[in-house]
Amino acid sequence: MSEINPVTTTGSTTSTNTAGAAAAAAENSTNFNEDFDTFLQLLTAQIRNQDPLEPTDSTQFVEQLATFSSLEQQVETNNTLSDIATLIGDLSSMLANEWLGQEVAVSSKHVAFEGKPVEFEVDPTYSYDEAVLTVADSQNKIIYQEKLDADQTRHSWDGDLSSQAGQAGDGVYQFQVDLFQDGEQVASTPAEIVSKVTALGNENGQIRIGTDSRLSANLSDARKIDP
Repeated sequence: MSEINPVTTTGSTTSTNTAGAAAAAAENSTNFNEDFDTFLQLLTAQIRNQDPLEPTDSTQFVEQLATFSSLEQQVETNNTLSDIATLIGDLSSMLANEWLGQEVAVSSKHVAFEGKPVEFEVDPTYSYDEAVLTVADSQNKIIYQEKLDADQTRHSWDGDLSSQAGQAGDGVYQFQVDLFQDGEQVASTPAEIVSKVTALGNENGQIRIGTDSRLSANLSDARKIDP
């Protein structure tokens, strides 16, 4: 799901969450390895220095071995998690190189207007022969309507108002596109806002992008536009 980002995203940004996770995993791995070595030294010293006439109780020895085995598994698990964190970091870097600076279309009902034309497209999965754009303000008041050229892929709104001269002020507006086929309405859908990717990050396990139109969305919800 896309949303308006209140802060303009600029520059090439990768996931700090992934980097932090990798660093934490590496630190934990070091701590576990140190604990593992310490436990092994203590257990070896205990066996070597036990009184031959009163050896360590077998039950206690088994418990210690079980602790040893559990710690060994924990160390191995932590090393595996560290490898996974590194792999995720590498994947994020690859995605950053592939997506940063690229033009994408992101479906969004809310659009930030800042005096420059807002470029958008209609979801290409729909079949239609007529499309109508409706723009509403933050009070849900319709301020502009336009019949779009169904033969054109790219459209734009430059802030024009239907009922009065001048332009809309800076702010967040609502876009709705009604699609018709042979006079029958087939869909009412948000516009796909066209902008460039300026940031890439990880949020709760989801890779998200930020764009120069102040939109942020899951990577899976963005459609890359071929140059």
